[in-house]
Amino acid sequence: MPLPGSRAPRADELVVVEKSGHSVSFYDVASGRPRGTVPLPHYPHEMVVDSRRRFAYVGHYGVRMSSTVGEGGSAVFVIDLATRSLARTIDTRPFNRIHGMGIDGHDRLYALSEEKAVLLGFDIPATDEAPTDAVPTHGVKTHLFSLSRDGERAYVTGLLSHTVSLVRPHDASVPPLLATPGRLPESSCLSRDEKTLFVGARESSTLVALDARTLKVRRSRKVGGDPLRVYTVDDERLLVTDIVAGTITLCGTDLRPIRSLTLDGTPAAVAFHPDRPMAYVSLLGPNRIVVVDLERFAVTGGFATRPEPDSAVLLPGGS
Repeated sequence: MPLPGSRAPRADELVVVEKSGHSVSFYDVASGRPRGTVPLPHYPHEMVVDSRRRFAYVGHYGVRMSSTVGEGGSAVFVIDLATRSLARTIDTRPFNRIHGMGIDGHDRLYALSEEKAVLLGFDIPATDEAPTDAVPTHGVKTHLFSLSRDGERAYVTGLLSHTVSLVRPHDASVPPLLATPGRLPESSCLSRDEKTLFVGARESSTLVALDARTLKVRRSRKVGGDPLRVYTVDDERLLVTDIVAGTITLCGTDLRPIRSLTLDGTPAAVAFHPDRPMAYVSLLGPNRIVVVDLERFAVTGGFATRPEPDSAVLLPGGS
């Protein structure tokens, strides 16, 4: 029982960007009940949270899909996680269609302009009113990126150039290093030791492992379907979402499949519990989050969301 005058700790909450709900919502994971919704301008997409779990940063993509024509949005929304409210908006003009988001071990924020193919940096995002850095990526239709923990390397995918660019976010004088891992590379992740970059090439239906320093291909494997997103689970496993097959698949870091799980919807994105072997998969179609036990590799629960849940972050109880 909490002491008089104290506040009871929060239960585990999942913070979810809802693209066509034009919002960020908070859900009690155990019950699935909504705990609050922050309305936003149309079509927010990607989100990251700082190490203190004080603020979430959401990119304003401003269009529904990458194939949608339009100028899109030019902002980063700063969400106060304690009050479940919009704290402020960072104007990123002239950089628009802000999609990929990242945060490093120093709590520096990074946001990717798909239209301008520029990676923006914010040294103190809690108070910055504008970007403090900007580096060109030399890709076309740059959509997502992976980031080293120290923030010194970013790996940016170009949907139309079919490239991965290794850029130095804090030194624009270093020219990007480019590789072509396959057609329509969208998602990537670094291995735990940050020596290998794993990329999903969607039109090639291929997973590719590249040397993280040289971008030389170490191995590749045809996986079929459409490997939309790839995540590092631990030192030995990856998790891949397939939006054609409607599956999530555990693969070894050798790219060989271990187990697949068919879901009742299109898996858009995955969030992981920081302390438990649990994954939270956003499903398009039914507009649901399903909870997956990664040890049993089985769905153990789920709950409804507002339209088109996408990126999410798990806030453990007590945050």
